[in-house]
Amino acid sequence: MSDVTIRCRVNGPLVIEGPVTIIDHEGNPFAVSTDKPAIALCRCGQSAKKPFCDGSHRTCGFAAANLATEGSG
Repeated sequence: MSDVTIRCRVNGPLVIEGPVTIIDHEGNPFAVSTDKPAIALCRCGQSAKKPFCDGSHRTCGFAAANLATEGSG
C-alpha cells in the first residue's frame, strides 16, 4: 500500500502528499497531475477550481487552525 499524508494548513487547504485518486459524486475521476508531489483541496468553499484550492482562502476570511487531539479520529 502507498503512503499518503494529508496535512491541514493553517487557514488554508488540505494538502495531500502521495498517489491518490479523487472521484466526483458520479464516480468520475478528476484529472490530477502526476508530476506534482502534492495537491491542495479547498476547505474554504470559495475556490473557482473546486475541489482544488486556488488560493481564495487568502482573501475570503477563512480561518481554521485544526489541531489533532487524543481520540479525535
